[in-house]
Amino acid sequence: MTPDALVDFCLSLPQAVETFPFGEETSVFKTSGNGKIFALSALAGEPLTVSLKCDPEESRALREEFAGQITPGYHLNKKHWITIVLDGQVEDALVEQLLRDSHSLVRPRVPRARAQ
Repeated sequence: MTPDALVDFCLSLPQAVETFPFGEETSVFKTSGNGKIFALSALAGEPLTVSLKCDPEESRALREEFAGQITPGYHLNKKHWITIVLDGQVEDALVEQLLRDSHSLVRPRVPRARAQ
């Protein structure tokens, strides 16, 4: 996955916005509805990585399966965040699914209509 592909995918998710609260070198992707972060990446980093929110049990399984490619979140809560090296060893389809899942964990919930 390229930096441009990562940005395009993140911004394709509902209510997603790119911000730079930590300086212009770090892209932070949030939901506009509540401002919660679902992904972070230093797009000029070598290697390119993305950190995202993940269910703790799934995180543990992914780190075991992709040792060295998926690690606990860099500078983040290690229980709820993972960092993925985007060098092709983790398939783009899996990265995209994990980004969707991360977005789902933080996106604003739409209230259900009340029964009348």
